[in-house]
Amino acid sequence: MGRARLRLRAPRGRGEQLAAAVVGAAVGWMLLRTAAVAGQVALRAWPLTVTVLAAVVGYGVWRMAQAAGERRTRALMRARLRITLEEFDAMDDRQFEYALRDLLIRDGFHARQVGRAGDQGADVIAQHRRLGRMVIQAKHTTVAARVGSHVMYQVKGTAGPVHRADIAVVVTNGRITRDARTWGDRHQVYWVDRDRLGQWAQDGIPLPQLLRLPAGRGRRRGARLARGTATSTSAAG
Repeated sequence: MGRARLRLRAPRGRGEQLAAAVVGAAVGWMLLRTAAVAGQVALRAWPLTVTVLAAVVGYGVWRMAQAAGERRTRALMRARLRITLEEFDAMDDRQFEYALRDLLIRDGFHARQVGRAGDQGADVIAQHRRLGRMVIQAKHTTVAARVGSHVMYQVKGTAGPVHRADIAVVVTNGRITRDARTWGDRHQVYWVDRDRLGQWAQDGIPLPQLLRLPAGRGRRRGARLARGTATSTSAAG
C-alpha cells in the first residue's frame, strides 16, 4: 500500500483566504524584522569587520614585500658570488655541480642541477635568452688529475640528440689534456679547466664572455650538435 502524498491546495472560502493572508503577513514581517536586526548587527560590528579586513590585506602586502625583498637579496648575493679554487677543491661532486649552477644563475642563465646516475653527460642544464640551451658536464677531481678526450666524446654524443642543447661545456677544477682541448675546439665542445674556472668563479668574468659564446644561436646549434654525433663517434673510434 503506497504512502499518501500531501498536496497543497488553494484556500477555499473567505475564512481560509483570510487565514492565509494573516500567515503571509506574519512571515513577511518576520523576514523584514530579521533583515533589520542583521543590518543593525552589521552596522555595530563594522569597525571590527574593517579592522579584520585591513589586517588580512596588510598581512598579504607584508608577505609580498618580504618575498620581494628575499628575491632581491638572493639576486644581489648571486651577483656578488665568488668562489675560490680552494673552495672548489674542498667540495664533493654534488656540491661542485650546485656551485656551477649558481654561477650560471649569476651570469643570467636559468639553471638547474640534474646530475645523477644515468644522466647521460649532463650535470647542469641552463637556458639563456640569447644563447639557447646549455649542457654542462662537471668533472670534480683532484688538482693533479686530468680530463681526457673520452669525456669530450661523451658530451658531444649526448648534448644535441639527448638533451637538445645548443651549447656543450665540460667544466673541471683540474686539468684537461691537450688532445681533449684540441678535439673540443674542433668539434665545438667548450671546456673550462682550472685556469678558466678561476677566471669565471673567482674573478667574476661571465661564462659567455670567457668562452666567447656568440649570441643568436638558438636551436640551430643544437641541430649541428646532433648532426655531428656520427662524426664524433667515428673520431672516438
